[in-house]
Amino acid sequence: MKPLDTETIELLSTAGIPKQLFVLLHDQGGTAADMLALGNVIGGAFAEAAVLIPEGLAQVDALVAFVRAQQQRFEIQGSAVALVGLGAGADLALALSDAHDGLVGRVLAFGSAYAAVAGSFEKAPELTTLHLLHGQDDKVAPVTLARRGFERLMALNADATLDVAASLGHELHPALMDQAVVRLQTCVPLRYWREL
Repeated sequence: MKPLDTETIELLSTAGIPKQLFVLLHDQGGTAADMLALGNVIGGAFAEAAVLIPEGLAQVDALVAFVRAQQQRFEIQGSAVALVGLGAGADLALALSDAHDGLVGRVLAFGSAYAAVAGSFEKAPELTTLHLLHGQDDKVAPVTLARRGFERLMALNADATLDVAASLGHELHPALMDQAVVRLQTCVPLRYWREL
């Protein structure tokens, strides 16, 4: 499958040429429609953004090709691109940032255990900010894995945050979606501070 052959839900800016690109990745066994509520929240917060929700991307190489094609299509640099995923989609987004630092500027990972997996993140991404969002009661990817992954990222001096919501499971709950927007709007990537 070529990246442009991927079925994709597109929420495009009515303000003209998008200045930001968000690519949302659904969980294993899910569909692009599962990410639509989050897409609407992000689109509402970032009126000049394009929000794309591809169906069924499950390999890093396919995601890289998709992101590059969309960057070229919208003429958007990597620093203005964010990958947002749930579960396996979050794992895929983190794997991309691990293998291709700087292809995207941010990753928002909901309910992911990737950062805790042996062999992941041998070194911290320097050009990608990682935001981990997790439900305290997640049974699919227990929060202990998220905490362990975050500690590992901190030991590597990664630019990362971890937000854990009490009483939530493996889900895109409005509280976590709102916190993701807060992170996007208020967290200045460390790479900018390091350049000063």
